[in-house]
Amino acid sequence: MSSPRLEIHLDKIHRNARTLVERLALRGIDVTAVTKATLGSPEIAEQLLRAGVAGLGDSRIENLATMRRARVLATMTLIRSPMRSQARLVVEHADVSCNTEVDVLQALAVAARTAGRTHGVVLMVELGDLREGILPADLPDVVRVVLDLPDLELHGIGTNLACQNGIAPDAAKMAELSRLASSIESTFGVTLAVVSGGNSANLDWALGTADIGRIDDLRLGESILLGRETLRREPIEGLATDAITLVAEVIESKVKPSLPWGTVGLSAFGVAPEAVDRGDRRRVIVALGHQDTDPAGLTPPAGLEIVGASSDHLVLDAGRRPVAVGDELRFALDYSALTRAMASPFVAKVIKVGSRMVDHR
Repeated sequence: MSSPRLEIHLDKIHRNARTLVERLALRGIDVTAVTKATLGSPEIAEQLLRAGVAGLGDSRIENLATMRRARVLATMTLIRSPMRSQARLVVEHADVSCNTEVDVLQALAVAARTAGRTHGVVLMVELGDLREGILPADLPDVVRVVLDLPDLELHGIGTNLACQNGIAPDAAKMAELSRLASSIESTFGVTLAVVSGGNSANLDWALGTADIGRIDDLRLGESILLGRETLRREPIEGLATDAITLVAEVIESKVKPSLPWGTVGLSAFGVAPEAVDRGDRRRVIVALGHQDTDPAGLTPPAGLEIVGASSDHLVLDAGRRPVAVGDELRFALDYSALTRAMASPFVAKVIKVGSRMVDHR
C-alpha cells in the first residue's frame, strides 16, 4: 500500500460524531460537523450525516462544491467569511454563510437575486478572540442591513473563540452571546434559527452544568475527527483518538553520533539547531516532511523521538531500538498535522471500512 498515507477509520469517526450528537442533544444543542480537515470528503460527510449531525460546515467553498457534486444532501454552511469575489459560488454551493462585512453581504444579495434564491446569513460577533467578528455595539446596524436586503435571510448569529488568541468560550462569553440574540429578536421582531456558540473548544462548557442560554449549535471538527477538545488538547471520554493516523515508511536506519559536527549555521527552514550529546544512537529517517504535514503536530510510536524535519525527511531518534529500512511507522496527529497532510498531494488517503481499506487518493 502507498506511503505516506492517512488511514481514515469511518466507523470511529461515525461513533465519535454520534456520541457528541447524543450528548449535546441532552443540552438542546445541535452539531454542525466541520469538514474542512477532510477536504469535503463525501464518504466522511455521509458518515457524519448518518450519525445525526444537523448540517455540514466548511471554510472552503471548493469543499462544499465537492460534496454538492457528490450529491451529499445536507444543509451546508460556509463557516469562513466569504470572499466578495466568490459571492456567486457561495450562493450556488452554500445554503448559509457566516458573515461580518456589509460589502460582502450586499454582493451576496446581488448573487442570490441573480440566482433566484434566498441565501441564509449568520452574523459572526467579536467576543474577544480577535479573529473574525462584528463588534457587539455595531451588530444592530448590520442586522438592519441584512433585513433590508430581500434576497438574504437572517439565519442567526454566532461567535468564534479559542482559535486566534485562545480566549475560552466560557459561561460569561456564552451568556453575552445569548443576550445579544435575545436583544436582536426583541428589537427587530425576528426569530433567530441558530445561535452558534463556537467550536470544539466549547465542549467543556457545553457538556458541563452551566445554563446554555440561547446557544443551540456548535461547529465541531477536531473533536469528531481526533477525539479531543481544543483548549487543552485533552482526549474526550468515550471518543476514539485514533480515527485517523499517518503512516510513513523508513528510508534510512543507521547508528550515528547524536551531535552534529562542523560549523553550525541555520537549517533549511531557518532554524538554529539545538542538539544534545547522547552518544551514538540509532537515527531513523522516514519519507515525510514539511511538504506533507506539520512535523510539530505528530506523535511518534512509543520509544521514538522526533528530532528534526526538512521538506522531505522526518528524523527520529530510536535509541538502540531496531528499526529496519522498509518498516512503516504510525503517527498520531494533531489538527495542524491532519489538515496539512489531508491537503498534501503526496499523502495518500485510505479509507477503512471495517477491515477493508479503500485507496481514496
